[in-house]
Amino acid sequence: MRDARILIMDDDPVDRGRIETSLRGKGYDVTAVGQVDQAIEVLRRERFDLFLTDCNIPGVDALQTSGEARRINPDLAVIIMTAFGTIETAVKAIKAGAYDYLPKPIDLDQLTVLIERVSERQNLIRENTQLREQLIERYRFDEIASTSHAMEEVINLAGRVAGSTATVLLRGESGTGKELIARAIHYHSPRSAQALIKINCAALPETLLESELFGHEKGAFTGASARRAGRFELADKGTIFLDEIGDVSPGVQVKLLRVLQEREFERIGGNQTIKTDVRVIAATNRDLEQAIREGRFREDLYYRLNVVTIAIPPLRDRKEDIPALLDHFIKKFAKDNRKKIAGVSVEARDVLMRYSYPGNVRELENIMERAVVLANGTVLTVADLPLHMRSVDSEEKICVKKQGSSLNDTLDTVERGLIIKALKDADGVQTRAADRLGISERVLRYKLKKYKIRES
Repeated sequence: MRDARILIMDDDPVDRGRIETSLRGKGYDVTAVGQVDQAIEVLRRERFDLFLTDCNIPGVDALQTSGEARRINPDLAVIIMTAFGTIETAVKAIKAGAYDYLPKPIDLDQLTVLIERVSERQNLIRENTQLREQLIERYRFDEIASTSHAMEEVINLAGRVAGSTATVLLRGESGTGKELIARAIHYHSPRSAQALIKINCAALPETLLESELFGHEKGAFTGASARRAGRFELADKGTIFLDEIGDVSPGVQVKLLRVLQEREFERIGGNQTIKTDVRVIAATNRDLEQAIREGRFREDLYYRLNVVTIAIPPLRDRKEDIPALLDHFIKKFAKDNRKKIAGVSVEARDVLMRYSYPGNVRELENIMERAVVLANGTVLTVADLPLHMRSVDSEEKICVKKQGSSLNDTLDTVERGLIIKALKDADGVQTRAADRLGISERVLRYKLKKYKIRES
C-alpha cells in the first residue's frame, strides 16, 4: 500500500534524510521535520496516517509527544525510533498507545514491512468506520418509511429510549418491523460501535438455545469438542436481540433471569462465573400475560424484560404508511434488480391499499419484490401483483377515470400546496411548518422528498 501519508520527526538530518529518501523512492507521501513544534504544527494542519518519531531528541519527552500527536488525530499510528538504552521508553510509549518501535540505525526494509502493516490496519479502521456509518445511516429513525401517527409514537419512544441502558420489550405481530426498530435503537445508542448480536429463540431446541446463549466447555455434552463462547459473551459491551422471547423454555428462562438480574452466568459444563455488560432488547408476538397465567412464562422474567415496552401496530391498522412503504420498496428492489420503475398504477395502488396484509410489512415487502422482478414496464400494474390479491380486486371492480386527474393525484396536489404554503408562512422553518400542518418534522421531511419540494 503506497497511499499512506507519513510524517518523520528526527533531529539528525542524516538519519532523517536517509529515511525520507528511501520512503519517497518507494512512492510514499512523506513530510520530514527536525523539531517537536514543527511536527505538532504540521499534524494540526494536515492529516497523516503514520508518525515516525525519534525518542532520543534532547529535551523531548517521547511519551508526551506521542500522546499529543494522537490527541490531534486519534487514528494516527505512531512508530518510535529508539537507540540502545531508550528501549524502556519506547515500550512505555507503546503501552500509552504507540503502534510499535524500531531500533536505530533503522533497517529500511524492516521499516517498509512495518509501514505496510500499519497501512493495512488503517485501511481496516477506515472500512470499519465507513461500515458503521452506513449502518447508522441505514437504520436512522428518519429513514423508517412511515407517516402514520401510530408509527410516529413508536419511533419517538424508540428514539427516547435508545440513549439509555434500559431493557426494551418489542411487541407486535410477525412482520411488523420489530427487528428494524431493535437495530435502530442499537445504532442510536452509546453501544453503537459494539456488536449487535441477534438470536431467534424459537428457531432452536432448548439444549441448543442454552448453548448458543451461554456457551459451553469442552466435553460438556456429546459433540462439544471445544470450548465455545455464547452470544451473551460475544455481545459484551454491546446489545443482544432476543427475538421470539415468548417461546423460551422454563429452564432457559431461569438463566436469562439471572443474567438480567446479576449480569453474570456460567457456560454449560463450566464453573467459571462470567460477567457481562449487555443491553437486552427482546421481541415477541405472543401474549405474555396469558402465558404467565398458564404457567408457561415466568412473571419475574416478564417484569425484568418489560422495563420499556414498545408496541408496534399491524399494517392493517396504519394503512396510511402503505404509500411510503411502496415508494421505499420500489426504490430498493428497482436498484437491486437494475430496473427503472417509476411507480405504481392507480388501480394497483388501490388494490394494495385495500388488502389486509396478514403478514404485515414483511408480506408487503415480498409482494413488491415479486412485482418489481416480474414487471415488464416502468409502472407496476395489477397484473404484476399476486393472484390472490387480483382475485379480491375482481370481486370489487374499480372504476377509474382514464382521462383527467385521479382522486390520488388530486389529493397529492392539494397536500403539496398545503405544505408549500405552510413553509412560506413559517419563513422556511420546518419545525414551525410541521406544527402548522399538525404533523411531525420527520413526516414533513418525508413529504418534502416525496413531492420534490426544495428545502429552504
